[in-house]
Amino acid sequence: MRKLKLIFVLPVLAFLACSEDPVSDEIETGNEPQTQTKTSNQSNTEVAFPDEVGTKEDIYYTGLKLPVENVNGNYVYQGDILIPRSKTSKSPVQLIYEKGKAPHQKSVGRTKAYWPDNTVYYEIDGSLPDKNRVYDAISHWEANTNIQFVKRSGQSNYVYFTPGSGCSSYVGMIGGKQNITLASGCTTGSTIHEIGHAVGLWHEQSRVDRDNHITIHWDNIQSGREYNFETYASAGYDGDEFTTNLDFGSIMLYSPYSFSSNGEPTITRKDGSLYGAQRSGLSSGDIEGVNSMYPSGGDGGSANYINGEYYTIEGLTVLRYMDEWWYDTRFGWRKVKLVNGSWEWA
Repeated sequence: MRKLKLIFVLPVLAFLACSEDPVSDEIETGNEPQTQTKTSNQSNTEVAFPDEVGTKEDIYYTGLKLPVENVNGNYVYQGDILIPRSKTSKSPVQLIYEKGKAPHQKSVGRTKAYWPDNTVYYEIDGSLPDKNRVYDAISHWEANTNIQFVKRSGQSNYVYFTPGSGCSSYVGMIGGKQNITLASGCTTGSTIHEIGHAVGLWHEQSRVDRDNHITIHWDNIQSGREYNFETYASAGYDGDEFTTNLDFGSIMLYSPYSFSSNGEPTITRKDGSLYGAQRSGLSSGDIEGVNSMYPSGGDGGSANYINGEYYTIEGLTVLRYMDEWWYDTRFGWRKVKLVNGSWEWA
């Protein structure tokens, strides 16, 4: 069965010193083993609060359990992903209801997270230095995907590029004003990466099938930060995979030395070799995934679902089969139906 690319269907700790290379149409595929230095690999990892260490908390977002780092009241996942605190809870949220029993209002944190009409509205903080990195990143996205970026003129849902201590973003459209923070060290490539989160992409190493392609070296990870290496499935998050294999060329991929406690790699290929994490631009796999999520001329979220593929929608991982949705329970497969944003047993 063809695996599906990390796309959010709802909605590290060495500081960023990303490559200053300009955006290029030549993107390395990462198919050959690389021998990059530790410094260059560690540089391609974004982090929201590089100089602060928070406390680990377990929360529920989109109805599912998620380990986050609480940094001064900010919920951070996998280093640079922000979680809207107002949409979280401390208790589980029911995901599948009996027919006709779904609540009229969606549960806490349940949102589709696509940008309608393939359009992301944005503003740029006047105090943000080097605004050209934002314009260059936006131009790169528009040149390679079906998404357009429009300067805000009163729209309520928009991204706001603003200075911060690191690089960070929310995943998908969370509603209202959502910050993309860019410290002075966040390059054009880092900005492309954070925009990727904002339109719905997760980190590439979070794929549910990642263990077929990479090895996580848990003994080399900073103590207390192991949760940053969970897959989106084990963390209870949404995501589709629209590529057959893990994309070593993805701009959304952690570097091999992310969160290293001892200078040794935390991620390698299955054969133990390193790879070259890049921040030059979207890979062909990134582009394929985004354009599957935002088809040309379509409203965000109207992707064509393929029979035989797994998807995670509104917090639930389901299989598309015979043009219907099926959920794998511990008692076997059961058919489910999405009704007004909530799942019901069919």
